[in-house]
Amino acid sequence: MTKLKTIGLSALSVTVAIALAACGGGGGDAGSAPAAGGGSGSSGGATPPGTPGNVTSAQYAPGSVELAMFNQLAAYRNQCGFPAFQENTILDQAAAAHAQYMSANSVISDTEDASKSGFVGATYADRASHFGFPNPIDVGGVSNGYYTNAALTNDQYGNALLASWLAGVYHVALATLPYKVLGIGAQSTTFSGYPNWAAGITFGQLSAALPNAPLTFPCEGVTGVRYQQSVENPIPPNTSGAWGTPVSIVGNASDTVLMTSGTMTDTSGHVIALQVLDSSTDPNKLLKKFEGVAYPTTPLSPNTKYSVSLTGTINGTSFSRNFTFTTSA
Repeated sequence: MTKLKTIGLSALSVTVAIALAACGGGGGDAGSAPAAGGGSGSSGGATPPGTPGNVTSAQYAPGSVELAMFNQLAAYRNQCGFPAFQENTILDQAAAAHAQYMSANSVISDTEDASKSGFVGATYADRASHFGFPNPIDVGGVSNGYYTNAALTNDQYGNALLASWLAGVYHVALATLPYKVLGIGAQSTTFSGYPNWAAGITFGQLSAALPNAPLTFPCEGVTGVRYQQSVENPIPPNTSGAWGTPVSIVGNASDTVLMTSGTMTDTSGHVIALQVLDSSTDPNKLLKKFEGVAYPTTPLSPNTKYSVSLTGTINGTSFSRNFTFTTSA
């Protein structure tokens, strides 16, 4: 399990507090972070076709935090060549119940304590099973909290929750997870007159093969990703404070991705050497064999375009990936 907490100032110069947790289930070569803090999921048996609870179009309430997260995550995944998640109403129930549990107990956590109010199940898989999701061995999830002392729209709250996940070295792979279905839940209480959000995503059912693997997030043309993150547990290697935008590199579940090098170059020609990690070099043993991550060990600049160059191997064959993305203001 990993937890991420950041405290800083938003672009509106208001206090912001974020807390993340991510821990997933699964058998075999499963649950890298954010199934255990930033990677992808289980290699257990695939959920069979016709999974109960799947819906063909999003059923989240118009203007809701859940719909904002769903739409932005779908947009990122579509842009970068990953299949969009399909909403599953059973996983919605599991995610909503966990968000209510976290809100009621003022905690951000992957697990639940049976002695606490609102307990449904100890793990993401337990909660999914409780509501009737089949083959919950393939279930993982992430949890998050967000508070700011300013009135935002639900779209802004939802996008802030998602952005904080995608800024974590061990959470960015939420945008690249090899799963088909998800459920989203969010619950707020009031603190000092403003909403204090607890939110979670529960996902399951391994996806079909990715074309042209490995793929990345961010990828060509992505804009608005956070340029820094402050704290993550475990602490990303070779950082001593805030770091910059991480890049997730993911193959198919049967692939082996090994990273060789990475750089980011800003519009002034300043080249930043990236820390690269994969399953063979990650000291925290969270990354799985089909994924890697590359990140600057110090913050990037806001509202800046960066050119990324990555090299590595997939199943022993060399690959390179080159693209540009732009950070948020």
